Amino acid sequence: MNSQVETESQTQNNSKETFLADVLEGLKSTPKKLHSKYFYDKAVDQLFQQIMNMPEYYLTNCELDIFKNKIEILAKSILIDNEPFDLIELGAGDAMKSSYLLEHLTKKNIDFTYMPIDISGHILKELDEKFRRDLPELEVITLEGDYFDMLDKAMSISPRRKVVLFLGGNIGNMDLEESYNFCRELRRKLNRGDILLVGFDLKKNPHIILNAYNDSAGITSSFNLNLLIRINRELKANFDVLNFQHYQTYDPISGACKSYLVALVEQNVHIRNQVFHFEENELIDMEISQKFSQDDISKLSRDSKFHIIDEIADSKNWFVDSIWQVV
Repeated sequence: MNSQVETESQTQNNSKETFLADVLEGLKSTPKKLHSKYFYDKAVDQLFQQIMNMPEYYLTNCELDIFKNKIEILAKSILIDNEPFDLIELGAGDAMKSSYLLEHLTKKNIDFTYMPIDISGHILKELDEKFRRDLPELEVITLEGDYFDMLDKAMSISPRRKVVLFLGGNIGNMDLEESYNFCRELRRKLNRGDILLVGFDLKKNPHIILNAYNDSAGITSSFNLNLLIRINRELKANFDVLNFQHYQTYDPISGACKSYLVALVEQNVHIRNQVFHFEENELIDMEISQKFSQDDISKLSRDSKFHIIDEIADSKNWFVDSIWQVV
C-alpha cells in the first residue's frame, strides 16, 4: 500500500469513527437527534437532484436566478480594487450556482483561487475533474472536511484576502442560536476586509415553505429515511426503515421549518454493541431549515460583527444573497 492510499484509508477510517460518535451521541440525547450533515453521501446524490427538480422546491431556482441574472452586481460586490483573493465555498456540493460566478471572474481575468470545502471527498473529486475540463485556467484547491477545520487550512495556505460563500440557505440548517455561534466563529477566523456571502431563505407564505419540504411524491421523505439506510450500511446498524415515517412542521412566527422521523412501533435498534430503545410515536429530530426576515438578517450580521455591504434578491423576493464584510 503506497503512502497516498494509506492516507486516504486513514481519512476514511477517521470519518467513519466521527460519523459513529455523532450518531451514538445523537441517539442518546433527548429527544433523539441525527445530524443533517450526514444526509449527503454518494447514494443520496440522485435523491437530492430529484428534490432540487421538484416544482415545490423553490430554493435552488431562486438563488440560481441571482447567480444567472445578477452575476455582474454580485461580482462587483466582492471585488475590491482588483485585489487578488481566495474564493472559499463552504459545502460546495456540485457548485452549480457558484459556477456562474467562477466563469464570470475567470473571463474577466480576475486573480483568484477557488477553494471548495466539502465533507464528501467523492463530491470534491468530481468537482475538481469538472473544472479541469470546463475551466482549465481556474486554479482549484479542494479541501475535504468540516467547515472550520478546512477554513483554518485555507487561511494557512495563503495570506490573500478571503471571500467566503455559504450558499443554498444552508445557514438555515442550524437553529437560531447555532447560526449566531456559527457566524461569530466565522468572524473570529476571518480578517478585516474579508467578505462573507450568505444565502438566506426568506419568510413567505407558509404553505409555499411547507410544501417544499413535504412534497406529495414523497421524495423528501425518502431523502430523510436514507440516513437510516446509510447508518445500517456504514455502521452495521439494524434500523427497519418501514418502522419510521417522515413528519414535517413549519412555524411561520419563529421561521423554524423542522423535519422528524416518527417511530411507528416500539422497537430496539442495535448499533455496534449498543442498543437504542424507541417507544411508539417517539421522534428523531432530523433537520431544521430556518427561514429569516430582513430584521433577522440585520441582527445576525450586527451581532457577529459584520457589516452588510449589499443584498441581492431573486425576482420573487423569496431569497436573498446577503454580502457582509468584516469590520
